[in-house]
Amino acid sequence: MSGISVFRGVAHGCLPLLQHSQLPVSISISKTNTKYGPKKFTFFARYSQSQELFTNRLQDSIENLPKLVEDIVQTSINTGPRGALRLVQGIQAVIGVGSEWLSDASKTANSSSGLATELQLGLLSPLYLRKLFERLGATYVKLGQFIASAPTLFPPEYVEEFQYCFDRAPSVPFQEIQAILREDLGKPIDTVFEYVDPTPLASASIAQVHGARIRDTQEDVVIKVLKPGIEDILVADLNFVYVVARILEFLSPDLSRASLVAIVKDIRESMLEEVDFKKEATNVESFRRYLEAMGLTKQATAPKVYPQYSTRRVLTMERLYGVPLTDLNSINSLVPSPETSLITALNVWFGSLLACETFHADVHAGNLWLLRDGRIGFLDFGIVGRISPKTWSAMEVFLGSLSTGEYESMASSLIDMGATSINVDSKAFARDLEKIFSSIEASILCFLEYRDLGN
Repeated sequence: MSGISVFRGVAHGCLPLLQHSQLPVSISISKTNTKYGPKKFTFFARYSQSQELFTNRLQDSIENLPKLVEDIVQTSINTGPRGALRLVQGIQAVIGVGSEWLSDASKTANSSSGLATELQLGLLSPLYLRKLFERLGATYVKLGQFIASAPTLFPPEYVEEFQYCFDRAPSVPFQEIQAILREDLGKPIDTVFEYVDPTPLASASIAQVHGARIRDTQEDVVIKVLKPGIEDILVADLNFVYVVARILEFLSPDLSRASLVAIVKDIRESMLEEVDFKKEATNVESFRRYLEAMGLTKQATAPKVYPQYSTRRVLTMERLYGVPLTDLNSINSLVPSPETSLITALNVWFGSLLACETFHADVHAGNLWLLRDGRIGFLDFGIVGRISPKTWSAMEVFLGSLSTGEYESMASSLIDMGATSINVDSKAFARDLEKIFSSIEASILCFLEYRDLGN
């Protein structure tokens, strides 16, 4: 388009305002005689910069192609037969929800009001898309939870509908839960627990929670049991998403600036950690130690873990009684000031960022309760975050340099935090930061001057 603009400008006798060095193309002009006139200008535009950019990208793509193929092959090997199984399950889910939609649509098609708006959208409507995600299983239920937690990114009707993805996933038959308990505990269930409630307290995307009572101590507990086959589903789904991200970055190198593949890898690692309840038990104990060390046990708590009744797929914990922090009516009946309880929860959580080995990274209504004794109960430590001492130190340097305008320190701290490539030129980065902040300061000054003139 830039070349065409140059042609038109010269053809109409107009000189371009850009200097020659600023033009994105190089132009050669020659005079030649033709039957249409003694003189005619012939313009030859060579898109040198575009060609160079295309050549560089093509060369990079050729160099990276073997690595991409190797990565895809290795990921496919790691996925194994699970990939084909998930494809079949995906087709079955689409057919199942599609049949449900057809049935509902046929019932209302002949009505006077015609087809409802929700039915007109088909499987993309909030209701049927949520049902499809639930049929597809854990990975997509997690995606539904993300939609429900992001009202600024998604339409309100989708955010509202996907709220059902929190602790309302389809439950697994109790017989399958019993089989896992017998296998992992290595003894009859009734020798460990006086009873296990067959009706689940909650059914999430990855696990199912049942109330129970320990036979020896008569303590009320909850048993969190990994749903059967869930790890295979996660591996297949997340490997598929990873391959798609790798191909997208290969086809569009600009996406690498958004760290698409790195984000997908982080999500994959965190979700696969969530299916190992031994790690979750460690996370809970770490948070309890933090509360004790900071003298916060009267303000907040986390359930005690019973390691003798816990395995990789089974997690037995103290049962806490309370209500979600979003249940305002129930909260008002427990404490005189719900606002104080919310502030306490936030303070405890923010304190864990600094003083705890890990911090709770999945805080929502189902995982944050107000207990009957007025304390805040933190539940479900399957997803946690970690901030290394090096990152905290770099952040302190960054905040200090931000106030003093020391751009080299600012650049070094951002590199230490992992905000850039480790191979970046720190001095050049510092100069770029100085230009950006100088431009921002100039814009603010211009705005203030303009405002003063207006007054």
